[in-house]
Amino acid sequence: MSNPLPDPFADRPDWAPLPPRPVETVPATGGTELRGRRVLVGLPGLGWRGDLRADERVVQGSRTYVPVIPEHEWYRAEAEQVEVFAPLVPVERVWVETIGERRPETEAATASGLRLVSLDVPERRPPTPVFEADAVTGRRVVHVDDGVERRDLRAVTETYSGADGDICVRVAPELEWYRWAWRGQAPTTLEVPVHLLWLE
Repeated sequence: MSNPLPDPFADRPDWAPLPPRPVETVPATGGTELRGRRVLVGLPGLGWRGDLRADERVVQGSRTYVPVIPEHEWYRAEAEQVEVFAPLVPVERVWVETIGERRPETEAATASGLRLVSLDVPERRPPTPVFEADAVTGRRVVHVDDGVERRDLRAVTETYSGADGDICVRVAPELEWYRWAWRGQAPTTLEVPVHLLWLE
């Protein structure tokens, strides 16, 4: 027994999935198509507001605006084909959420703890494993299974012990999450083990 057994917990276990790609933001002033995209609005140095969706740009005179709708209203308008009020926000105050590239693990490891951000642009956090979160109900989550990222999900419960003894969270598609609010119709949920879920 000259060679010790390898440490099964060194680095990432073979069964642990890679985290999802992070959400990053880009200015809406670029040529990105906007209809239905998640956006943030705000002013550098002041702050940012999320959980919004955009429609295509509108030009009035020499200014370009983006119609911005609260996400729950956007889902209602799309699902029930109704008109909703969309305030026009100057395009330079709108940032579009995009899916970025996966970062090297060493970079992700150094990102934990206190970190200072610039107030010039909206800063996005890297995906956080659900088992590291204090609370998850209502939060956007990503389910990663066999390398496939399933997005546009919301956590419907906190962590609990499932029937098979796994620690789980129930998730629902975002449309059903919001329909629950405007119709009172309970969503169809899926029980997902926490090691397959990340906060977006």
